Amino acid sequence: MRDFYSILGVKRDAGADEIKSAWRTKAKSVHPDQNRDDPHAHNRFAEIGRAYEVLKDPAKRSRYDQQRMKVEALEREQTIMQQRNAAREAAEKAKQARANAERVLEELARAEAEKAKADAAQAAKMKAAQQQTAEAKPQQQAGAKAETATADAGDKPASAGSAAGSAASAGGTASAKPEGPEETVSRIFGDSPEAAAAAENLRREKEAADLAEGIPLKPAASPLLAPIELFSSLVRRLRGAPPALPEKAPDIFAEAVATIADLLEQKSVSLMLNDGREVRVPLEGVTEGHVVRLKAQGLKFQGLQRGDVLVTVRVLKAERFIVDQFDLRTVLPITLENAVLGCETQIEGPDGTMVQLTVPAWSNSDQVIRIDELGLPNSEGGRGALVVELRVMLWEKPDEKVTDLMRLMREGLYI
Repeated sequence: MRDFYSILGVKRDAGADEIKSAWRTKAKSVHPDQNRDDPHAHNRFAEIGRAYEVLKDPAKRSRYDQQRMKVEALEREQTIMQQRNAAREAAEKAKQARANAERVLEELARAEAEKAKADAAQAAKMKAAQQQTAEAKPQQQAGAKAETATADAGDKPASAGSAAGSAASAGGTASAKPEGPEETVSRIFGDSPEAAAAAENLRREKEAADLAEGIPLKPAASPLLAPIELFSSLVRRLRGAPPALPEKAPDIFAEAVATIADLLEQKSVSLMLNDGREVRVPLEGVTEGHVVRLKAQGLKFQGLQRGDVLVTVRVLKAERFIVDQFDLRTVLPITLENAVLGCETQIEGPDGTMVQLTVPAWSNSDQVIRIDELGLPNSEGGRGALVVELRVMLWEKPDEKVTDLMRLMREGLYI
């Protein structure tokens, strides 16, 4: 649905005169006679005409505004549905992530059980070796001659036994081929560059931590220790990662109308939302066009964070003052003699009190006099200014003396 207000370049609260003036300006700039090289000029000119045809008629404009509100509500509903679908997809991804984490924990428990079993076997071997050493000590304490003969006769079997034991140990190691960190990560997470990079990063972090603590780098005591440490780091990361926050529901956009008195008193104004709820809009340090965000007061849906309400402040037009940011502008009519000679006068301020004002001599129309700290309160604790625009006005009835004086000044003295 085309936005007729944007086509004419006016706001939605624009008056009839402003709409007419904007239409004339636009029509002149895009008229086909002025843009003969543009093949789309005729279409743009017709579109501007349709927009003005609707907005200049109060009844048609009202029907158009209602229809546009319905369209915007439909668009917001579609956005909400998209947010819901995105939330469901995020929930599915979180479910898969939890399943992967549980699978990693199961693998970790299995690997820790294998490590405990290997440690128990290694402890049994060490105990058996200690017993053999204890049994060999009495034989080594025999006489010198018998000891030499025994040593000569026993070195070869011992060496053979040691070689056999080494060969058996080497054979057992070669046949077992313990699984390294890369193979373990590949078995759980698949063969991917991301998994290999994760294993390499964890290994480097472990080495850096050991060097920082003064521990020399050395291979693990057990072939299962490296994958166990790798899995422990992964699980710590999985458990330490904060849960993802749910997505936020769409914000509500609205407009609140305030008077100049409301802005001066810095009090809040009430706003009725489309769902029937009434909210309060604070006006501290705001002026025309400012947007006030009301956090967590917008739409609420299951599985989503509550949205905000974004309120654009519109200042109600006053009879004597115009809001210009934090300044208040007003017009002071003065007579011709006061403009030439200057004078002392009074003007009513925005709070109703009379303010003393000095009009300098030889003041022109549209000349301004600024009175600080009499405007609207700003966010920095100060206030804007009261800007008084001088407007030279003639008398209601012609004055012959003034007329003769002006004629004399323009045409000179004739005798």
